[in-house]
Amino acid sequence: MVMMTKPLIACLFTVLCLAKTSAAGPASDKLAKTEFVTVSQDGRHFVFSGSRRRFIPWGFNYDHDRSNRLLETYWKAEWETVVDDFEEMKAMGANTVRIHLQVSRFMKSVQELNQESLHLLGRLVRLAEEKGLYLDITGLGCYDRNDVPQWYNDLAEAERWAVQAQFWEAVAETCSNSPAIFCYDLMNEPILSEDKKGRDWTPGAFGERYFVQRITLDFADRNQQQIAKAWVEKLVGAIRKHDENHLITIGAIPWALTWPGAKDILYSKEVSRNFDFVSVHFYPRHGEVNKALKALAVYDIGKPIVIEEMFPLSCSVPELDKFIDGSRKLAAGWIGFYWGKTLEEYAKQKNSTAEGITQAWLKYFVKKTPDILKEP
Repeated sequence: MVMMTKPLIACLFTVLCLAKTSAAGPASDKLAKTEFVTVSQDGRHFVFSGSRRRFIPWGFNYDHDRSNRLLETYWKAEWETVVDDFEEMKAMGANTVRIHLQVSRFMKSVQELNQESLHLLGRLVRLAEEKGLYLDITGLGCYDRNDVPQWYNDLAEAERWAVQAQFWEAVAETCSNSPAIFCYDLMNEPILSEDKKGRDWTPGAFGERYFVQRITLDFADRNQQQIAKAWVEKLVGAIRKHDENHLITIGAIPWALTWPGAKDILYSKEVSRNFDFVSVHFYPRHGEVNKALKALAVYDIGKPIVIEEMFPLSCSVPELDKFIDGSRKLAAGWIGFYWGKTLEEYAKQKNSTAEGITQAWLKYFVKKTPDILKEP
């Protein structure tokens, strides 16, 4: 939820050579066609389905570019930018890229799919295969409120859920045969709160974007767990019509950071049975790394845990490093952010405070890669 390339200098490539171990993925850039990512037998980490080698998700959210444009606004006209950015993320040591798809770009109406967007998604998947990267596909985004069609916001709950199921059916059918799919993330940071009068599906902006989204506007004599279970089952069922193999998760706000010990409805026993692993978003605050680690422990439900978002937004890079190292007993993967601007480019300019933070984060990512991806 943070808002904030051109070969890297040769020394970075030397460092990254050390990261190419069996934990990082296939040795070649192109992915093995039979090597899907799955959950290990003990339910604590990820392995490749054929060789059973360990897979450690380590990479970036690629949600927008350096100009703050969402991916789907430039992936057609500026395809070479996307190719360059994927190459740059790979060069820095990433094996996983999280992309964010807007429902408005894939659904023209209640029933009509946008075939061009599905074609472009297929092209992106093929690019990931070619570059040796795995995709965390997060869907149903309504990040740009001006881009969300009125017809979608006017739908009643059942009709809105039906559109969401169509979205996931189409995405799953497009991606089902690709080994480059790490997972499907049903929705970024869904919440369970009512708004019967205002009918606001996306409350609270972060910068220019709306990252939080309501599942329903009216509980209608149901409790939160019943609503979450029904919604998740509908969307998971839509995916499984076309894809029985790829992993499914949901990116959650760690409520235990605000209310220590608080249990997340989405990861309750009844709801989480539909998920293959846990995804949580952590931005540790300065001086509160231990608090963040305690909150993370709440999500230890016997499934792999991925820190799907992290960034030194409210803490220093050394504190984020302390959080990552402290989480390694529980977490099976970590995903930060990249917005298309290389370390080489940062080094050639005078950076703002925000750019300086991003530069420091990317330097850290490159340096940390061999340690994260070394043989377990």
